Amino acid sequence: MQKLTQGLWRWTARHPEWHPGEFGAEVASFAAQAGDTTLLIDPLLPDEQAAEESRSSVLAVIDGIIADRLAILITIPYHVRSAEELWRRYRADAETTIHGHPAAAKRLEDRSAFRDVEPGKPLPGSATAHAIGKPRRYETPLHLPSHDALVFGDAVAESGGRLVVWSSERIDAKVERFYRERFNPTLEPLLEFDFDNVLVTHGQPILGSGRRALRNALDAKPWYHHG
Repeated sequence: MQKLTQGLWRWTARHPEWHPGEFGAEVASFAAQAGDTTLLIDPLLPDEQAAEESRSSVLAVIDGIIADRLAILITIPYHVRSAEELWRRYRADAETTIHGHPAAAKRLEDRSAFRDVEPGKPLPGSATAHAIGKPRRYETPLHLPSHDALVFGDAVAESGGRLVVWSSERIDAKVERFYRERFNPTLEPLLEFDFDNVLVTHGQPILGSGRRALRNALDAKPWYHHG
């Protein structure tokens, strides 16, 4: 469990489906204090048997920062992961809800705490989720004004100290043109928000100069890595 800034933590866990040893084998989750609300973003707890010490350290920090309200925010349906387990753990101690794209609800056994996100509409802790993609993706990056941050699920990653727009396909002229002309322009409006940090689930966070790093990523060629 790593404290990034005041009231903001990051932890990593083994990706539940990724091949070991490759980029993306570990994914990051985040916890944040936003006034009277605790935010957990794309939470994935370390495997109970493989990393009991890591799991305990993560839960100890979360236990210590639970406020009157707990909101579990999901950037992309694939990242529901430990959301329901954490909801069950804390629902007796705090008003606990899970927020994400409507497709995320399909990954929950109990949907009673689930709330659909509406792009641009306020979420707990003054966070907002935003639509991207043309056609529109299920991923909804988050803006956290409480921590001057943008959070990405899969669309943007970090590699070698820089942000990259992550392509799901090998790069050729057609793919490059798609990102340049159709996809990257849908990320441009995010640059209008007030943020200095960019948090990604794949790679390291960019703390400081986040807007410039995102601008550079959008101006560059897309990036591909898989398996």
